[in-house]
Amino acid sequence: MNLRHEIKHEIDYSDMLILRHRLRAVAYPDPHAVDGKYFIRSLYFDDLSDKALREKINGAPLREKFRIRYYNGDTSVIHLEKKSKIDSLGNKQSAPLTREQAQSIVDGSIEWMYESEHKLIRELYSKMRTQGIAPKTIVDYTREPFIYPAGNVRVTLDYNIRSGMRCTDFLDPDCVTVPVSDSMILEVKWDGFLPDIIRDAVHLTDTREGAFSKYAACRIYC
Repeated sequence: MNLRHEIKHEIDYSDMLILRHRLRAVAYPDPHAVDGKYFIRSLYFDDLSDKALREKINGAPLREKFRIRYYNGDTSVIHLEKKSKIDSLGNKQSAPLTREQAQSIVDGSIEWMYESEHKLIRELYSKMRTQGIAPKTIVDYTREPFIYPAGNVRVTLDYNIRSGMRCTDFLDPDCVTVPVSDSMILEVKWDGFLPDIIRDAVHLTDTREGAFSKYAACRIYC
């Protein structure tokens, strides 16, 4: 398993302005971003006892969660993702889904997953059958991403976090979402080392590493 270091800070608007200015000076824009940012829509999964939610809230050192995600409203490129955490280290596995496959998962028509060529899709199928994992809520937000080659660094600023509440039809552009938090999130991810130039750029005197979860925030209504 390829593990990456991850830190996360909850910041305010003035912090974001400072960080955006610094990062534009030392890092590079993500080539996939449009005007420096993109819109993310995810559909998160959980079991009947809300295991993923409880593990996040309780700060369990070992945890995982599944989600389906697409960017900028483009449903021609959709991915199933499994995010695993071991303390402050993270790993993400991914498998492609067609629009029809993603919709069938939302609708509960999942028998095709058993014979998928992708191991991750087969794993989700097994856990949906044996652990009761199912789509739980939509999470929308805007992301400003920056990259830095040394250390394979990725820094993101996330904001405008919105919840689909109990709606799970995340391919429906008319699905109503509501704001759940004024929080803005700084995330920094890297491989073997974090270059000093990035460490200095993201340093803020009055913030500390936190455990803000967009998924947990979006579960406030369901």
